[in-house]
Amino acid sequence: MYKVYILYSIKFNKIYIGYTSNLEQRLLSHNELGKKGWTIKYRPWSLIHQEDYQTKEEALLREKNLKSVQGRE
Repeated sequence: MYKVYILYSIKFNKIYIGYTSNLEQRLLSHNELGKKGWTIKYRPWSLIHQEDYQTKEEALLREKNLKSVQGRE
């Protein structure tokens, strides 16, 4: 099972869209454990949306759709 998720940083008014097979660990990485990457600059993050998918391919397609101009609307 894979999850597509959307995080929101209220402090910086930023969103982040991603997918993972372990959402709990991924949230921990975004908010505490991660040492590099785009998301560490905009902590803390809140989970505002998630969707479940059976395969990695489905999750990746949905993530790409959400990141597109069409998906962001």
